[in-house]
Amino acid sequence: MTKHAHQHNKHTDACCSSSQCCSGHTENSTHSHTKSGHSHTKIDKSDPECEDEHHHGHSHEHAHESCDINAPVSNVEPEKVAQQRFSWKVQGMDCPSCAQKIETAALKVTGVKQAKVLFATEKLVVDADSDLRADVIAAINSAGFELFDLSSPQSKKSTKQSLLKESSFVIVLALLMAISWGVEFIDPQAGRTAFIATTLIGLFPIVKKALQLIRNGTPFAIETLMSVAAIGALFINATEEAAMVILLFMIGEMLESYAAGRARRGVSALMALVPEEATLIKEGKKQTIPVAQLRPGDIIEIAPGSRLPTDAELISAFASFDESALTGESVPVERLQGEKVAAGCLSVDRSVQMKVVSEQGQNAIDRILQLIEEAEERRAPIERFIDRFSRYYTPAIMLFSALVIIVPPLLFSQPWETWIYRGLTLLLIGCPCALVISTPAAITSALAAATKRGALIKGGAALEQLGTVNTIALDKTGTLTEGKPQVTDVVAEAGFNEKEVLTFASSVEIGSHHPLAKAIINKAQDEGVLVVEAEDRKALAGKGIEGYLNSQHILVSAPSQLSEATSLSSQWQQEVARLEDEGKTVVIVLKESQLVGIIAMQDTLRNDAVESMKLLKEMNINAVMLTGDNPRAAAAIAKKLGMDFRAGLLPEDKVTSVMEISKMHNTMMVGDGINDAPAMKAATIGVAMGSGTDVALETADAALTHNRLTGLPEIIKLSRATRKIIRENITIALGLKAIFLVTSLLGITGLWVAVLADSGATALVTANAVRLLRVKINASNK
Repeated sequence: MTKHAHQHNKHTDACCSSSQCCSGHTENSTHSHTKSGHSHTKIDKSDPECEDEHHHGHSHEHAHESCDINAPVSNVEPEKVAQQRFSWKVQGMDCPSCAQKIETAALKVTGVKQAKVLFATEKLVVDADSDLRADVIAAINSAGFELFDLSSPQSKKSTKQSLLKESSFVIVLALLMAISWGVEFIDPQAGRTAFIATTLIGLFPIVKKALQLIRNGTPFAIETLMSVAAIGALFINATEEAAMVILLFMIGEMLESYAAGRARRGVSALMALVPEEATLIKEGKKQTIPVAQLRPGDIIEIAPGSRLPTDAELISAFASFDESALTGESVPVERLQGEKVAAGCLSVDRSVQMKVVSEQGQNAIDRILQLIEEAEERRAPIERFIDRFSRYYTPAIMLFSALVIIVPPLLFSQPWETWIYRGLTLLLIGCPCALVISTPAAITSALAAATKRGALIKGGAALEQLGTVNTIALDKTGTLTEGKPQVTDVVAEAGFNEKEVLTFASSVEIGSHHPLAKAIINKAQDEGVLVVEAEDRKALAGKGIEGYLNSQHILVSAPSQLSEATSLSSQWQQEVARLEDEGKTVVIVLKESQLVGIIAMQDTLRNDAVESMKLLKEMNINAVMLTGDNPRAAAAIAKKLGMDFRAGLLPEDKVTSVMEISKMHNTMMVGDGINDAPAMKAATIGVAMGSGTDVALETADAALTHNRLTGLPEIIKLSRATRKIIRENITIALGLKAIFLVTSLLGITGLWVAVLADSGATALVTANAVRLLRVKINASNK
């Protein structure tokens, strides 16, 4: 058995809207692939550290807070800690109820601490302290399913069979049924024998699967109930109905498999975006190699109309890429030299050369698939309740069926044959398949639909909460605005000129990644100012930043944070007020406590900000802007958007504000960086904009990778549609069973109708859930 391992450092980059450096959660892991499975050994987790670099009091975006990106994501179910993790691709799984059977079989293996089937990506994940791969594979095989190593060729192939091959057994059974009916017309006795033979042929695979499941800890599966009901029907000479029950069951299973495949289609399409081969350019020569062999730094060529096999940086001067598969944005995006393009994007109009920047298995598609898998582990509360309910429902129905068979004949001298038949009918109604499928099928479809439109929602719990939101709190810079402010005014004090103002300001701002600092540096460079880095630069909490240039003290501060000794004259106060009334952010530049001048900057609203706020208002959702910017600038922006605002907030004030709002409302907090993480945690649900993608994917409950504000009303509409379909599915599942429970007891309906109540309802709720893949959730949809 060959084994190769690679070290993997999972890291989180902070694309912060504050100019701070935050070294986030780091997990060092060892991965290994073998022929029998994929293993993951957890080694160590380091504590997060936050480092102050830049702190302006005039803006939330300039304020630094104590941050903890390792804080647990809300609604994540606790996991049992194990030393190793193993993963396989599962074949033969038709529906979420199959997933439960696989999990049960895996958990029966001694030493397995946790087993989870990720239905959307058809993967089994097992946690254990020792290498139990051989035992797990044996247990799953004995339960009637197949496991493949994730790196094997079989795992890459689609498990979908041709329709003819998939329905071949059903076709044979239907022909045998027709022959049996024909024989019965000629000779009733021979016809009954033919029906018995047909039933036994159809029962063989069902009984075999039932015995496998019983041995592996699932005694109340539909296969067991079907076997008992069909064999019982033969004993009371209901041969035609026994055969019909088997045929209907097989048809129902086929429909379930088809509907489940439709539910997984969105994820399958995502997996298919990455090509299997790439054109590598080495020493001026082109060669075609498997994508798995690509490494960071490799130069590859992408032909027109081809997709990127990995995340890569554009070497060519410029090119257009269709990114719709990842962002939902239908218009091709033009990228310039040095810009990064995600795996799965399509080169539109030219052949381009690119440099690989992602490790194998860590490109954008891989990260999205990983998030989808993690999302399945964060199940909605209603889903967890139904799982618990179904465990008791089936045994209770089986006990009730036994009482129906025994009590009337024994206590009321009723005919045994009649009540055995009715009891067997009730037995079929006891299968919880439709109920168990009702929620996960809808959630899987909704998550796939969201991903297709450029939104990542971390699980059923987050999806369910989105639909309850009635108030949205939004960060300003980088969320409501573009996050790329520009200097609009430089006003110098008498005795100084504009270049001197920029010289002093840029000397302390140099090296900062904050949008306002970048604006000052860019303006200085545009004006031909030589930027010299100040010494002893230091952030002043809630005030600004200072340093020493040529031994002279330089301070850049918010107007509201100036001390009495450095307060502005009434004339300058009026100038600051005028600029702030125009919606601009103003900073004061001082040298040795003397005013040098002021710099005003302005950010632009996102193109879709007004439309998004209008759509939210039409959905009866209130919106409030939370910002550390000055009240006048905040008021100007809030007026354009028609929303409430709270200004002059430090990060801790944001948390307080969100907690206050959350006391009365279900609140969504929307931000674009790690400095918004505490407020996101304080809200009912946190959503991150795509501009802070790496951090957002780790900390928020949902992320808009397309970076469009119109995604907010879209995902809320999707959540509401999902909740509606889940309610419909539960009503269908329980309603049909309740109706046929009564009609079966009264003898109105028989065995074949009971099968329809089960298989038909299962196919019906799955098909209903699949509608979410086509539901119109675009912003224009009211």
